Amino acid sequence: MMKDPEEHEIEPLVGSSKGVLRRKEDTSRNPHHQFGESYTYVSASEFTPPPGMEKQKLQSKTFGGLGPANQDYEYEGDGSKLKQQKLHIRMMRGCSSCLKTSGCVNPNVTLKEGPDGDFYRDDFNDQPHSFSVGTTEEDGIWMNRSDTAGTIMAFMVWVLFIYSAVTITFLAETGGIHGIFSLIYVTLIGMALASHAKTQFTDPGTVPASAQPIEAFRKQNPQIAPSFCSQCQSFKPPFSHHCRICHRCVSRMDHHCPWMNNCIGAANFKHFILFLVYTWSCNAMALTLLGWNYFFCVSEECTFTTLLVQLARITTILSTGSLLFTSSMIMNVTYGIITGIGTIDRLKKKRMDTMQDSEEEPIPLTHIFGIEGYHTWPFPIDPVFEDYDTVLGFSTTQRLLREQMKDKAMASPSFGNESIRS
Repeated sequence: MMKDPEEHEIEPLVGSSKGVLRRKEDTSRNPHHQFGESYTYVSASEFTPPPGMEKQKLQSKTFGGLGPANQDYEYEGDGSKLKQQKLHIRMMRGCSSCLKTSGCVNPNVTLKEGPDGDFYRDDFNDQPHSFSVGTTEEDGIWMNRSDTAGTIMAFMVWVLFIYSAVTITFLAETGGIHGIFSLIYVTLIGMALASHAKTQFTDPGTVPASAQPIEAFRKQNPQIAPSFCSQCQSFKPPFSHHCRICHRCVSRMDHHCPWMNNCIGAANFKHFILFLVYTWSCNAMALTLLGWNYFFCVSEECTFTTLLVQLARITTILSTGSLLFTSSMIMNVTYGIITGIGTIDRLKKKRMDTMQDSEEEPIPLTHIFGIEGYHTWPFPIDPVFEDYDTVLGFSTTQRLLREQMKDKAMASPSFGNESIRS
């Protein structure tokens, strides 16, 4: 998250002995709210405003925010260091220090992160903790169960990849290729399947019912009123679309992919790109190895058995078709990144003949792969965005509330100790 120095300083919420959160009264400041003067935050039902005060508006200095302080920590001194840290926290910080020393981590993040820096992290887990599977806000595991055809197609992807891995492994066993090539190919297969699983089971960036417009959009487009989805009955961010298969609005939705059995949106776009790249690499390598054995290897070690001949023929056909398909998809994705126009938007503009009037800007690579360094790009792990709300196009009242709490904790160590013990 990026701190905005131009926003007004506010008094965040403080904790009482009963766990009720309220905000200190300060009549010397003129409140300025990012959603307009008519917006009032409605808190939980047990919240009771102090006598003589009305419910105050929720304000924020940034787009997004931090989660509340971990209750396992205690601030000491100036609040910059923590004691009684868990082992995995110390290990993670040690690894981060090594990566920072080796130059793998983005210096803009590591050098300017902290209470007095320009960056800080929102690591609060506000996802549902239920073990249910589905695409609703209450489901803890994201998976589309409404499309039977998509489920079958996603399963077929795994079957075909495993089939090609078996074929190349048999080819190495017969001496047709060196074992190192088989190892490289199987490694690429593993990365492709990991990217596929991450794409399929990752929330593509669905818009919750509590979504609110971000300050940046309101300032840049003051004349444009926020749009709302008639299906979800909630705010609809720019470049988002409602998926009739997932039954959710998806931020920066590119398309719904049946081979993934999921939508491709802002939150899983990186994993989808990695799947295309690894799949293309597997196809190209399989055709190269099989072609070399067929056209250039004349020794007896390159003689195929009857079983291997059939396996190689099917693998050649599948790899050729997959190579052509993934090549077209990579070009499609590259065009979308350069122009900033997703597949659905591009089809709509072509149908309405308005492509020449497009004003979209290219999608920054940091909005796809994150800001944690180039060493994280090849791996299907969730990216860390500089500003999560800007990437997805919306904020939530919960994130804004957490930010108010954290701002006060950063500014006053005594407040952090008091709120933790209450």
